[in-house]
Amino acid sequence: MRTEMLQALKREKIVAIVRGISDRQADAVAKAMHDGGIAFLEVTLNTEGALGMISRLRSAYEGRMRIGAGTVLDLGQAKEAVAAGAQYLISPNVDEEVIYYGVEQGVDVWPGAMTPTEIVNAYKAGASAVKLFPLGTLGVNYLKEVRAPLDHIPLIATGGVNLQNIRTVIEAGAVAVGLGNNLVNKALIEAGDYEGLTKLASDFATEVKRA
Repeated sequence: MRTEMLQALKREKIVAIVRGISDRQADAVAKAMHDGGIAFLEVTLNTEGALGMISRLRSAYEGRMRIGAGTVLDLGQAKEAVAAGAQYLISPNVDEEVIYYGVEQGVDVWPGAMTPTEIVNAYKAGASAVKLFPLGTLGVNYLKEVRAPLDHIPLIATGGVNLQNIRTVIEAGAVAVGLGNNLVNKALIEAGDYEGLTKLASDFATEVKRA
């Protein structure tokens, strides 16, 4: 299933995961990501004020960044996220109602799955890509093994990806990676070091271009 959003994801290869930051920090974080060359930003719904952030960032970065909702656990949350302007929905789990709703609305859904059965079921239900999660626990060899029989399903590797292993993960067959604190670094944000955050984003963006 080749959607326009998926094609953009395959080009950009990185989704920055914004979780647990304050509303006032969101704009500076988004600017740092954008300036560092990151085009996909996911705001998780278990972040206070997430829907407002999604709506505001979607308007501010229209045509420059793709703003999505993360940790979308059920149909109600999916509806709220789409209404707020989320351009894609990401979950840690497979909820077929969420996938069907996204397909109906023309919004890509990238659910989280671990086993081959979950991955195939998510893709059959209409997910344009599947988030392999948690990669930090499963490891890159697991990604390679799953990819062998399922190489027709685009996989987004999430969990445990860092500057040192990102190229290995991409070269093992992930179409993209989801990056939380290793990219959207809480220590830098709390220190107000947005220049440092931009540099970190730039380092990651450079590293995937080499893969």
